[in-house]
Amino acid sequence: MKRERLYLYNRDIVNCFMTIQEITTRKEDQTFDCKSIQIDPKALAVPIVAFANADGGVIAIGVSDKTRKIEGVDQHTEKLNELLRVPFDFCNPSVPVTCSYLPCTDKDGNENHILLMEIPASSSLHTNQADEAFMRVGDKSRKLTFDERVQLMYDKGERYYEDTAVYDATIDDIDMDAVADYAKLVGYGKSPLQYLRENNGFVKTNKKVAIKREQSDARISSAEREQARLEVNGEEEVSTACILLFGKYPQKFFPRARTRFIRYEGVDEKVGAEMNVIKDVTFEGTILNQVKKTIEFIETQVREHTFLGQHAQFVTKRDYPEFVIQEMTVNACCHRAYNIKGTEIQIKMFDDRLVFESPGKLPGQVKPNNIRHTHFSRNPKIAAFLKAYHFVKEFGEGFDRICREQEANGANVPSFRTDEFILKITVPKVSEKVNVNVTEKVDATGNVTENVTDASQKTSQKIIDLIKEDPYISTTKMAEIIGVDRRNIARNIKKLKEQGAVRRVGPDKGGFWELLFGEDMMLKRKKEQE
Repeated sequence: MKRERLYLYNRDIVNCFMTIQEITTRKEDQTFDCKSIQIDPKALAVPIVAFANADGGVIAIGVSDKTRKIEGVDQHTEKLNELLRVPFDFCNPSVPVTCSYLPCTDKDGNENHILLMEIPASSSLHTNQADEAFMRVGDKSRKLTFDERVQLMYDKGERYYEDTAVYDATIDDIDMDAVADYAKLVGYGKSPLQYLRENNGFVKTNKKVAIKREQSDARISSAEREQARLEVNGEEEVSTACILLFGKYPQKFFPRARTRFIRYEGVDEKVGAEMNVIKDVTFEGTILNQVKKTIEFIETQVREHTFLGQHAQFVTKRDYPEFVIQEMTVNACCHRAYNIKGTEIQIKMFDDRLVFESPGKLPGQVKPNNIRHTHFSRNPKIAAFLKAYHFVKEFGEGFDRICREQEANGANVPSFRTDEFILKITVPKVSEKVNVNVTEKVDATGNVTENVTDASQKTSQKIIDLIKEDPYISTTKMAEIIGVDRRNIARNIKKLKEQGAVRRVGPDKGGFWELLFGEDMMLKRKKEQE
């Protein structure tokens, strides 16, 4: 009687979000599966935990997964109630499943119902009764290896790799000056060593750690050192976050915990005899040092484009907004999976895009379709550290602002792709196209000069860009690069001179070009008006 009452209670829950046609025709995929009413409860636990560990999904019960014939559930009360208990009895921890019933006509022509189990994506790692973890991958529920299971726990925030122990590290591998600087920044008044003790600089383990007697640090008193020996030996070890943030040389323990910048000529990545790498620089040290040095160097590689905009006003645009470069670099260093030790962060610059490649997939429940408004930190201690140094503005708002900056500059928002264990985010270059008003100018004689056409405007912009790169460039070289004749170059340079944008310093041979923007141009125009 109890089972029957349970069945009747759940049968009253009617929330039909799928149709019979969808169920019978839709192929099983990442978020949908069909199961016969005869399925074993233990077997049903597998797709339930797989969906919960992945993106969530719906299981239609009462439909043959082989033939797609509708069996229904009405004639199987006892069996149905066993299946209804699966999320609680066979899943650890239990999965909060929503059940609903869809009226249907079964294969025998009788009125019946299909049970729909809606499984949400979970922030926890779920296993079946045998303590096996599964992940939905396409139309299969794939059993996870031990390493994959641990990685999923990191991604879901149940465990953080930054809190794990660095077994060979000692207190002598920590830069106490860096700890002191950070403690002062956040208003901590006690000693640097005490800060580490109170803020997870050490983690509990069963392995003893030796503190080298021969080494000393001016910021650690002998009493503090002895106390640290007692507290650390046999109980605590230096944490991963502590080494990455305050280590004297973090790459001693994490050789690939570094950032590499590669610039390519063109829009493709070529190898061998056609290799087109023109810059290849690697940044090491603490995460803070990497972030600073990487941003500083990328800024030297970003071009600015000056052009004549509306109302004869010169406008300067960057290839990539400053905030976008900073935030993308910070995200790469802050949210990478440091347990993946086979590669480093790679930032690749092409003529048309920036690509940020970071070990690890999107963390937690963050997906490409919700990343603008969903926050999850794979390394919360590292994120809090960078926020104190104002590299992280507001948690959860960074990527939304990246998209807004791109859109405001007429560029597409970043796109995402995951290859194996590497997350690749592509940031398109800001478009150089500018709407220009067609205007007429009158010279001193009263004659109307030629209109400033779109083609002419583009040529003038290219001339300006070439001069910025090489002030000694000749008009012949300009014509060759731009692909127009020298007369065209001469006409555009004449206009730029008349507009106060450029001037020639010295003779045609041996002289150079000088761009006049900002205050210089304003002063020139003011004198002309006087």
